[in-house]
Amino acid sequence: MPTPPENRELSPYTGWTRAHWEATADRLLLAVRPFASPSRALIDLPGPRPSWSGARSDGLEGWARTFLLAALRVAGAHGEDPHGHLDRYARGLAAGTAEPGRADRESWPRTTNTRQAIVEAASIALGLRLTRPWLWDRLDDRVRERVVDWLRPALRPSPVDNNWWLFGLTVAGFLQDTGADTDRAAATIDRSLARVEDWYLGDGWYSDGDNRAFDHYNAWALHFYPVLHAHLAGDRALLDHYGPRLRAHLDDYVHLFDANGAPAPYGRSLIYRFAAAAAPWLGTLTGHTPLTPGAARRLASGTLRYFLDRGATDPDGLLTLGWHGPHPPLVQEYSGPGSPYWASKGFLGLLLPADHPAWTDPEEPLPAERADTVRPFAPAGLLVQTTAADGLVRLHNHGSNHVHSAESDEDDPGYARHAYSTRTGPTTGPAPADNHFALLVAGEATTRGPAVPAGTGPGWAASAHHPLPGVRVLSATLAHGRAEVRAHLVLGAPDGTPVRQTGWATTPDGPHAALHPVHGYGPDVTELPTGETLQGPKSRTLCLEGTTSGPATLFVALASLTAEPAPAPVAALAHLRVDGHTLHVTWQDGTTARLDLDDPGSG
Repeated sequence: MPTPPENRELSPYTGWTRAHWEATADRLLLAVRPFASPSRALIDLPGPRPSWSGARSDGLEGWARTFLLAALRVAGAHGEDPHGHLDRYARGLAAGTAEPGRADRESWPRTTNTRQAIVEAASIALGLRLTRPWLWDRLDDRVRERVVDWLRPALRPSPVDNNWWLFGLTVAGFLQDTGADTDRAAATIDRSLARVEDWYLGDGWYSDGDNRAFDHYNAWALHFYPVLHAHLAGDRALLDHYGPRLRAHLDDYVHLFDANGAPAPYGRSLIYRFAAAAAPWLGTLTGHTPLTPGAARRLASGTLRYFLDRGATDPDGLLTLGWHGPHPPLVQEYSGPGSPYWASKGFLGLLLPADHPAWTDPEEPLPAERADTVRPFAPAGLLVQTTAADGLVRLHNHGSNHVHSAESDEDDPGYARHAYSTRTGPTTGPAPADNHFALLVAGEATTRGPAVPAGTGPGWAASAHHPLPGVRVLSATLAHGRAEVRAHLVLGAPDGTPVRQTGWATTPDGPHAALHPVHGYGPDVTELPTGETLQGPKSRTLCLEGTTSGPATLFVALASLTAEPAPAPVAALAHLRVDGHTLHVTWQDGTTARLDLDDPGSG
């Protein structure tokens, strides 16, 4: 399929237009066709291994997630379907629901006994809702009855206590539209929204469950489903409630996108890649966004191009399990070959008419391209740092934990690092952890474990963790321009305990990282080989070492990550004075900051 020509007058940053989005959707959909079952009910994509739900569930997942992409493509074209996408999925609906649970080449797993089927039911219901005039309304009555029967168990309480509650909400919204089980569907909607409300922390941020799990699920699930449901239902009261929350989240979220289009790689399910564009598109679709139409398209097109230009699809045009190309350490056990197609959500912008300003206005720059920014996301305990000279994004983590942290003693590299960036790490597996402060016990580095927020403020964020019984570490990051001050106050460790601070894990063609000892560390800066990261092979990570002295020992370092050519030495970026446990910082431009590690919020 030919690629449309770039339009650098309309899209000076990416060159892409709506035609590129439509062509990309078609290309992705055509690529999966050879892997469909004879009656089109399952799409069994190749991959290194099945998910923990098994091959049958994976076949449903491949079907459901690509169906959502087909639905967005055809609904955005007001039913025009020159490639016959919906006809194939209509046939699959009939075959897959004929005898659910049967061990044949077509039957779907039952939603009553396969948990993952509940997830896929949401994509199927949303796709049916979007394409109702061109698919659902044309199905045979018996097929419609079978589909409703298959979807109905999703109205039960969620089997997983996190964003999964919104899968039932999404199924219920579609069933309400069709007049099926309307009372039960309404109860499911109310129950689901009530549960998610328990996790709303303000300023546009939800925790994904009772633990402090902050990641891209805030955007592509916890905001996506309630706001889109309210929009499709025409429920003004509901949209007035959830829409401003989406706008508040986008006020922060847009700062997580690099000038090159990359979203910050933190959290889990990063194989969903350009699903990160879903919430920005949704803000434009509903009017609840801080972005101008041209900036929204620039963000979304930049993100889609970022991944496609770096090998997100294999030679057969299939999305792989990884970030750029395949990257097994990134993949959770619940993911299978069809999982990456949750990225279909990123095509939500196709629902905007072709003459909408989001498609017709010139692209505008992202926040990371306009000015240096240091911005706390207070409810999440995160601090974002961007620099306009190189468009690079760094995210300092002082409050996000793994959603299953109680189940393992190991740190999750997507949640436990002190910092993430759009062009580095994180390291995984046996490699030393990047951006990590550890005590060394018998030569082994301690883990961070859950980070307890200790406050945020202009230019800083702080947290505490307990790496060993009876030992507490209070950590803080102060940022300005490209400079970072990293401070750690170690309390209760035995005298002479070795400690180690690592920096950014950079690949040979990546940005320049620097790490400089200021207080508590020895003078030497060493370099550790840290292997392959999602950015590529042969990463290396700078390292400082020191030892504790007395009941409380403060360690302070200056760090920097930049893609600027020939950057000034990191030591020139700030002058630091340490007074007890208080930091006094004078940045290179003459501005100052002060932080008391004993009481970070005191200023």
